[in-house]
Amino acid sequence: MTADKSADLCWGQRYIWLRHHQLPAEARHEAHIVLKLPVSPDAPVIGVRTMLNYLVRRHEALRTTYQPDADGTPRQRVQPPRGLPLVTVDTESADAESPAEVIERLSTAPFELATEWPIRACLVLTGGRPNTLVLVLNHMAFDAWTVDRFEQELSAFGAAAAEGRQPVLPPVRHQPVDLAQYEASAAARAEAGRALDYWREEIRHLPSDCFGSRRAVAGSAQSATLTSPELLAASRRIAAEYQVWPSAVHLAGYAMLTAAYAGTDQVSMLAFTGNRNTGGYPDVMTCMFSPLLIRLDCPPDARFGELLAATADRFSQGQRHSYLPYDELLELVAAESDRRGEPVRLGSEFNFLSRQTQQTKARRTRLVTNPAPEAWSRYGADCYLRMYELRDAAVVSMQATVLDALALAAFLRGYERLLLLPAAELARIRVAELAEFAGFPALVHSPAVLPGSAEPTEGGSALADAVAEVNGLSAVDPARNYVAAGGRVLRIPAVLDRLAGQGWTGLAVYDLAGGLPLAALADRLVNRADRATSEVERFSA
Repeated sequence: MTADKSADLCWGQRYIWLRHHQLPAEARHEAHIVLKLPVSPDAPVIGVRTMLNYLVRRHEALRTTYQPDADGTPRQRVQPPRGLPLVTVDTESADAESPAEVIERLSTAPFELATEWPIRACLVLTGGRPNTLVLVLNHMAFDAWTVDRFEQELSAFGAAAAEGRQPVLPPVRHQPVDLAQYEASAAARAEAGRALDYWREEIRHLPSDCFGSRRAVAGSAQSATLTSPELLAASRRIAAEYQVWPSAVHLAGYAMLTAAYAGTDQVSMLAFTGNRNTGGYPDVMTCMFSPLLIRLDCPPDARFGELLAATADRFSQGQRHSYLPYDELLELVAAESDRRGEPVRLGSEFNFLSRQTQQTKARRTRLVTNPAPEAWSRYGADCYLRMYELRDAAVVSMQATVLDALALAAFLRGYERLLLLPAAELARIRVAELAEFAGFPALVHSPAVLPGSAEPTEGGSALADAVAEVNGLSAVDPARNYVAAGGRVLRIPAVLDRLAGQGWTGLAVYDLAGGLPLAALADRLVNRADRATSEVERFSA
């Protein structure tokens, strides 16, 4: 094995790459996966090290780094096998850092993708004997399926050690580099081309901004969580009655309430889904998911029963065309923004997660206001609803910048009330009735304000030069958006790095990936020297 074994990013890794660079470094830990696994006190520390090193040798994803080439295109690079660093900390030791502090540090420090493997390990001891193995994982190498398979392999090691035998694991047929090579093939590109044709037509019918009438409602991001034992049973009952997945029930409810709150006839959102059943590589230990674009017609007279059927159908159609690079989907949206002369926003997100091993022990509905999600608000989305289906309750967590605290509480309580309606009432209820049903504040339409053409500025010149240099362009038209001007979405982090090297900050990945003209984005740039001067002037005053 040599260190130069490399390939382009797999399609499922591209969303994670962009999301990683979208968030500020201090907020990237919010996407980390933290596993806490019990370890037998009879297990020797050297045995835990051996297990981890064996898995690192077995799975190339665990020893892969990610960094851009000279042209700004990111690639994955497999490193030769070596020992995985294992931090040990004892609950009975008087060390400077307690186990909780060590775990907090490992869990919150951002991964350096260019140099660091996507796994950190800490073994917690009690009196020198193993207690808990804590693993911090990065999404570049892990999705829900991968985490589950990895836990199975760890469990197999533990069972084998307890019985004094070698573990028996299934053979590894494909590594992430194999998947990337397949995705570069003519067959995979043809499949992606068919998917892009489908999405190109879908995107032509997307609303430009389904939250346009509510955009100035909340001054800051809000977050709340509703826990409901009744909602779990109700959604399963509805799913069985309509012969759809429970996720479709929640997606339809979310869409109806969004349409009622925003006063729009059409709702678009990104729903997270996996792509493991396409392409012939279902068992690769890497991230294989990306957001699925969903467009739903929600006219005022649409009833829940018919909208649920339409939701299940639209989701099914979308999944049949979901195997494509996420960055190329964003490029289609940016091209449509250029065609319309206004940005097309993909600001609403939905995520359905089944966690049957977890439970809340809640006996009745509980609504809790969470701390303001400041880091998430910089991510650029309008709202994000996560529906956790646990063993004993449904947990609905929502973050939003287009709802104030009262409207968010009304949304979540209305969401529960809607799905708890008797079957006949639920089937008949219309979108037009939900604003009053949920108690949303009155809708006040405000005209959209689009940025005008800006005069050339120093920041605008720096931005145009960075876009041209990274993308190999001879000229860049600042009146057009980044993609329409010739930029590739996957190279945006390299553009931002180039700007930062010259002292310019203020833009994020999805600013450039969106539909605003480069001249308008240039107004957001701030030069480090100018900021320092203004700070001195403010201090002197």
